[in-house]
Amino acid sequence: MDTKSPDAFRTISEVAEDLDIPQHVLRFWETRFSQIKPLKRGGGRRYYRPDDVALLKGIRRLLYGEGYTIKGLQRILKEQGPRHVQAIGRGGPIGPPPAGEKSTIGSHPGPGANPGPMRASVPRGLDDITLLTAVMAELGECKRILDRALQPPADSA
Repeated sequence: MDTKSPDAFRTISEVAEDLDIPQHVLRFWETRFSQIKPLKRGGGRRYYRPDDVALLKGIRRLLYGEGYTIKGLQRILKEQGPRHVQAIGRGGPIGPPPAGEKSTIGSHPGPGANPGPMRASVPRGLDDITLLTAVMAELGECKRILDRALQPPADSA
């Protein structure tokens, strides 16, 4: 991606490579976040503007780096707007989560709590295979982050 102008449109493969996530995860995010609106050309090819890429980087950072849920991120987009998430994607500060949203990392329900199954609603037209593939990709990304964090420091000798 270094050969293109910063203002150039990017293909889905370029964006997926830049964000180090599979293309199907980007398509899945389009079903969850209405603010992601790439241009679509003949044959359904997607072209992402620089603001689209910044939004996707912010989404990735909040989901994978900060442990936000999809629902929590939807709330951030609704309350603070896509410009806030784009700024996060460009390296800006994250700020406190909206009221009622916490990172899910390390959280446990209180004693006697029975939250029931954690099942998100599935958009119409999204089949189980696509959904499971996206979930597997997110779990793979989580594993990659954990593996990197648990690696012993490289010897500087």
